[in-house]
Formats: sequence, C-alpha cells, structure tokens
Amino acid sequence: MNNKDNVFELIKRKLIVSCQALPEEPLHSPYIMGRMAYAAMLGGAGGIRANSVEDIQEIKKTVQLPIIGIIKKVYEGSEVFITPTLKEIDLLYREGVDIIALDATKRIRPDGKTISEVFPQIREEYKDQIFMADCSTYEEAKEAYKLGFDYLGTTLSGYTEYTKGKNLPDIGLIGRLTRDFNIPIIAEGGIWTPEQLKDIFDLGVHAAVVGTAITRPMEITKKFLNAIK
Repeated sequence: MNNKDNVFELIKRKLIVSCQALPEEPLHSPYIMGRMAYAAMLGGAGGIRANSVEDIQEIKKTVQLPIIGIIKKVYEGSEVFITPTLKEIDLLYREGVDIIALDATKRIRPDGKTISEVFPQIREEYKDQIFMADCSTYEEAKEAYKLGFDYLGTTLSGYTEYTKGKNLPDIGLIGRLTRDFNIPIIAEGGIWTPEQLKDIFDLGVHAAVVGTAITRPMEITKKFLNAIK
C-alpha cells in the first residue's frame, strides 16, 4: 500500500479504469477482471477501481497501479451497498488497498446509522487509510468534506432515489466540487466518451473513473444497438 502523498501524485490527472462484473454478468470472474485491469494498465490507465477482495487479489498479480477498492454487498432494509459496513471496510483494509471508497450519501446504512454517525469512528480506527466518498449531491460532498474524507467522488449522482434522471456525467456537480473544495475531486459516473473525459479534466478534477464504457461489453453492445433501433 502506498502512502497518501504518493497515491495523490500517482493518480493526479490520470484515468482510473473501473473493472467490475457483478455475479449476474457474463464476465464475473476474478481472473477476467485481472486481465481487464492488466489491459487497462497497458493502455495507460493510472489506477484501477475494483470490487471484492478476490478480484483485487487477482488484479494485484499483474497490475502495479493504485487501487480504489470497494465491496458491493446488499443488506436487507438499506439502499446502501458500496462498502456498507465496518466489516467490508476491514476486509479491504486488511487487503491493503490504496483507497477505500464507500457510499457517503445521506441514506440510512445497514446498521441504522448515517455516514455522519459512523465515519468519525471509521476515521479514528483506520488513521492511515485513504478514504473516498461516493456522493450523489453537493450537500453530501460537503458533509463528507467536513467528516474528513480524503477524496470526494461523484459516483452516485443519478443512482440515488432523489437524483434519478440526472444527465450524466454530472458536469454541474463536478464543476462545483472542484471550485469549492480544496481536496481531490474524482469524477465518476456516466462518462462515455473521450470528449466528455477531456471536458471533465478541463474542470480541474484530480482524476476520473471510467467503467462501463471500457469494461462492460454487454452494456457497450446495448448502447450501439440503441443507436440503430
């Protein structure tokens, strides 16, 4: 695991490629995600975002890039599923991922608490860990900033009940965050084209994550087919 300053420099102005496949998807396999991440590295990616300890361990075999680690887990009664509890954070911490990303929305977590209630404990327990806040609104990012997250991400804009239907990528939110906060902003969510990526970097983000447009062929195929329907 790299130290904070090192990670900051390694991903600065870089493209981070998200290599994830859920159990119901054709490419779900640590081996396949490992090859996907390796291909992204050869293509010039500056970092990888990955889901699950198994995938991360496989990726580490061939990829020497900073990793944003998450664990997606659904708990009954909560809409929060990106690294939702202390259990998932601890698994990622023990694996030694460079950055742990977690849902930092205002929604109630599986333990019945909000991010504002649980993050002070997380920050205290894992003092040397870099944490990224996956947010969906400006207000959530502002709260995450106050709580002491190291990076603010726009990951969940358009994916919470109260932001559904937003045009993605959320250029407005990305622009506001880069203007108003003096910690690194990572743009993520709905970036489909190189042109969009360039426009986002022009806003002054620290880094940007692209996933579906690079690593999910089923969704890419659908997008092409929609254009000719």
